[in-house]
Parts: sequence; C-alpha cells; structure tokens
Amino acid sequence: MQRMVSKANVRTIARAATLVMVFFALSRVLGLVRDVVIASQFGTSPQYDAYLAAFKLPDFLFNVISGGALGSAFLPVFAGYLTKDDERGAWELVSAVLNWLLLISASVAALAAIFAPQLVRAVIAPGFTDPAQIALTVEIMRWLLISTVIFGVSGLFMGVLNAYQHFLLPALAPVMYNIFIIAGAWFLGPVWGVRGLAAGVVAGALAHLLIQLPGLAHFGVRYLPTFAVRSDGLRQVARLMGPRMLGLAAVQFNFVWDTILASWLTAGSLAGLDYGRRLMLLPQGIIAQSVAAAAFPTFSALAAAEAWDDLQRAFIATVRGVLFLAVPAMIGLLVLGRPIIQVLYQRNAFDEQSTRAVAAALTFYTLGLVSHSVVEILTRAFYALKNTKIPVLVGIASMLINVVLSWVLMNVFARQGWAAHGGIALASAIAVTVEMVWLMAQLRRLPGTLTLRPLAVPALKITAAGTVMALALATLTAQMAAVSPWVLAPVGIVVGGAVYFAAAMVLRIDEPRVIVSRVYRKISGR
Repeated sequence: MQRMVSKANVRTIARAATLVMVFFALSRVLGLVRDVVIASQFGTSPQYDAYLAAFKLPDFLFNVISGGALGSAFLPVFAGYLTKDDERGAWELVSAVLNWLLLISASVAALAAIFAPQLVRAVIAPGFTDPAQIALTVEIMRWLLISTVIFGVSGLFMGVLNAYQHFLLPALAPVMYNIFIIAGAWFLGPVWGVRGLAAGVVAGALAHLLIQLPGLAHFGVRYLPTFAVRSDGLRQVARLMGPRMLGLAAVQFNFVWDTILASWLTAGSLAGLDYGRRLMLLPQGIIAQSVAAAAFPTFSALAAAEAWDDLQRAFIATVRGVLFLAVPAMIGLLVLGRPIIQVLYQRNAFDEQSTRAVAAALTFYTLGLVSHSVVEILTRAFYALKNTKIPVLVGIASMLINVVLSWVLMNVFARQGWAAHGGIALASAIAVTVEMVWLMAQLRRLPGTLTLRPLAVPALKITAAGTVMALALATLTAQMAAVSPWVLAPVGIVVGGAVYFAAAMVLRIDEPRVIVSRVYRKISGR
C-alpha cells in the first residue's frame, strides 16, 4: 500500500509538472520574444542600462518582502489548515497575510519612491555619471515600484491556488505578464523609449493578478478584514518567513551587487550580463522552476503527514528528472551559445559588439545552470519540512562568496584583457555550485533523513550521456564553423538532443524509456 501511495504522489507531481512546464515553457518563449523585441529596440544602450538598474530595487523588494519568502513560508502553513479541513482558519490566514502584505509593501514602496534619487546615486548605480541617465533611472524606478505591490498580492494568490493543487491559472499568469511587456516594448518603445517597458511591466503585473481571481472564486475565497495578530498560523508564517527573507535578501543582493560593479564598466556591460543571465535562466525556468512549483505542494503535504518514505521517493524522482533535463541544456548553451545569441538577438540596435558582450556573460553563467536547477528542488525540500534556517545560512554564505569572487574575477578578467563582466558571471556560477553542494550535505539534518544516495548511479549515467552529447556537438560545430548561425543553431540543437536521448536509452536511464513507453501506449491505444 505504501508503495502504491508513493507512486501516486510521484504521478501527481509528474502530471502537475507537465502542465506547469507547458505554461512555463510558453511563458519563457514569450519571455524570449520579449527579450528579442527589447534587444531590437534598445540593444545594449545606456538607456537600457538605466532601465535594468531601475528594475533592481523593485525586484529586490518584491522578492524579499512578498515573493519567494512569503510563498515558501505561507504554503506549508496554509496546506496544514487544509489537511485538517479547517477552511475558516485557512481563509482567515489568507486575509491576515494579505492585509499585512499590502500595508508593509505599499509603505516600503512609497519610501523607496521618495528617496529614489539618493538610492540610485549612492547604492544602485554609483558608476553612472550622466545626469540624464541618472534621472531616467529614478523615473523608471518609481513606476516599477507600483508593480512591486501588485505582484505581492498576486504571489500570495498563487500560493493559495497551488495549495489546492490548481496550477493552470498561476502558470498562465507569467504568460500574461510577458504579453504586456512585449506590447509595451513593441508599441510604446518607439514613442516612449524604455519608459514604454516600464508601462508594460506595470500593466503586466496587474494582468498577472487579475487572471488568478476566477480560481480563487472557484475555491470559495472568503476575505476577512483582520490582521489576526494573535493567530498561531500568522505567527508561524512570520517565523518561517523571517529566515527566508534573509536568504532571499542575500540572493537579491547578488543581483544588486552585480549591477553596482557593472555600472563602473563600459556601457553595455550591465545589459550584456542581463541578456546572458536571462538566456541561461530560460531552460532553468522551464525545467527547474516548473517542476519545483509542482512538487512543492506535494512535498509539503507529505511532510505534514510525516510520510517520510513517500517524500524520499518523490524527492529523488524530482531531482533525477531535473538533472536529466538540465545537463543537456547546459551543454547545449556552452557549445551553441554564440550562434543562438546571433539568431535570437543580432539585428537593428543589437550589433556584433552586443553579441560579444552577451556571449561573454552567457558562457560563464551557464556553468552554474545545473546547480541553479538542483538548488530549486533542494530548497523546496527544506521549506516543505519547515526548515528555513539551513537554506538561509547557506544562501548568505553563497552571497558572500559571490561578492568577493565577483570583485576579484572582474579585476582579473580586466587585467587579462577579457570582458570584465564575464568574471562577474563566473563568480555567480561558482557561488551557486557551492550552495548546491552545501545544501546536499545538510540534507541529513532534516526530519525523515532525506538522502541523495539513490541518485548516485542515475547521475553518473546522465553525466555519461551528456559527455557523449558534448563530443558530438564539438565535432559538429568544428565541421560547420563556416555555416550561418541560422543553420548551425537549429541543427546543433536537434543533433545534440537526439544524441543525448539515444545515449540515455543505451545507458538505460529511466526518463527516456518512460517517455517512449507512454508514446507507444498512446499510438497503440493501450
């Protein structure tokens, strides 16, 4: 019976992950279209550098106050109420969290808007010297702070729907967000410049919120005008959220620190870092974030029920699936990164110099792709077991490593005559890899003694299949060196994927065999 329950939980994650992955993929494709439109309109110009700098503080505030910090603390507590069939307590918790969230996020955003000039000059972009660029950064930051408040509420609603195992509308929300940003860049960009992007972000945040309201109505949303200061559930959320806020502050500080460093480099360095990081995060979002979003509610429910064996099997199956997809994605970006950049971005305002700037960042960011993906699942396991302390401490240590290494490597790269911002990207990859290994070592301290030992053999097989893929792609690119990137990129992706899949079948890795079996059953009607 235990085995059957475990398989059902794994299938639940797989079905939810498939749905979420489809819409994450759609969202990421739209995000890619968004980046293509932005690249065509603004390239790696100083104005786009101003927009990116302006984005950092609103993004920082959202993630620390109401983004991942709230979601990872709220969902396990809310799931606990649902497990005990306490609907009134559950909705009282939602109402109290919503009211506190609006009060705090709106107050902080207002203060940030008032002191935006000082924050830009002294903290966000101290390397900016052009008064017009500084003024533009301040103006855009103030607009983007509106989206911080809206996204906070929307993020809470996503947590509620995910706790009910409803993933469709939360998965559609980022799609709507990207559609509005594309519209802002495409229609308003030629008239308003990067201000059009800011307008698109605010409109997209509102669409991100509104699309989830029908789902809340379906589950019988009940709003109560309460702050519930004495609620045990609210206190538990606050207790879990505190350490997580510190951890996310450390992560977000990495991005702010990178912006500070890049503001002192040549124009376009900040844009090069951003394009490179976004391109690396494209497969990471489709693979790891979608799977993590689908797995987290199941992890939380199993942990609440103390079904340790089920949790262990679901955890291993999830990490193994992420590894199977992340390894070929990393290899593909490392070998085919430059032609992919040329195909996606190189047109109009985005020239060959822009391509070199992005390629320098992408290569080194990609070295951390697998680590980023695995960390997404590892942290969800800790949060599901209501242990936020370990991920926070490890995250802070990783942040400190990144701060030191990015400064050191940026200067090393500059002295060698290399693109200095490439050193910033390499520091990020090293830091997240240290974070992954450290979290793995800390798993034994969790209740139920989660372990990665069953992953050893599958990981070795996946690495072997990836090595075969890398050799095949290296041979292919050498033979097609003079071929147009419009041919090399798609041919390389198809050949690399086919070689990896074939090698995985030969090595008897479970994932491709399951895929082939399901396709066969669909075709044969069994």
